[in-house]
Amino acid sequence: MTGDNSVFIGNKPFMNYVTSVVMQFTTKNAPEVIVKARGKFISRAVDVSEVAAKRFLDKQVDVKEIKIDSEEFENKEGKRVRVSTIEIVLKKK
Repeated sequence: MTGDNSVFIGNKPFMNYVTSVVMQFTTKNAPEVIVKARGKFISRAVDVSEVAAKRFLDKQVDVKEIKIDSEEFENKEGKRVRVSTIEIVLKKK
């Protein structure tokens, strides 16, 4: 699967992400969409996935799998920091 069907969660308004997920399934006819987030945006990724799957695409999409991990990187001060990540894979029924 290509990274083309991924939605990265950030600071934009909540419904922008829900619309993006729904459009991937409807307009692009994607078989799967991956909702990705890091750190403080993880809870928003869960909410986006649930709203898209249960409100907008009810009985059309299921959660296929959820992957959790952490990444280590260097922040602006040069300190090594670990941040949690999540990938929620939504799949057409």
